[in-house]
Amino acid sequence: MKKVVDVVAAIIVRDGKVLATERGYGEFKGGWEFPGGKIEQGECPEAALIREIKEELDADISIDSHLVDVEYDYETFHLSMRCYICHLANDHLQLLEHEAAKWLASDELETVDWLPADISVVDALKARIQ
Repeated sequence: MKKVVDVVAAIIVRDGKVLATERGYGEFKGGWEFPGGKIEQGECPEAALIREIKEELDADISIDSHLVDVEYDYETFHLSMRCYICHLANDHLQLLEHEAAKWLASDELETVDWLPADISVVDALKARIQ
């Protein structure tokens, strides 16, 4: 049986655009994703998301709403990802773990090479904003 990895992801919205980040490390280096990370034992998803965004982007966020839950089988593990629409509490944002970041308008969402599990999030996002 595959290991299950529970994660959270932030769809950070600003001025009608969403933040996409490029992984700077690990097996999926170079792939694009919504920022976030693993939920620690005993941690609620929302608290994990706020902590992860602070660690990865040195940013403070407010969570607006739940967007979608994604279940995805990678070759070596099963990803269970809870995704939330968020906004920055202020304009401060610094890439601490990612190679690059882009603010994408809805018609630009297909312009980056999303990681497989994040494609479902893009689809849910497009359905929400149409």
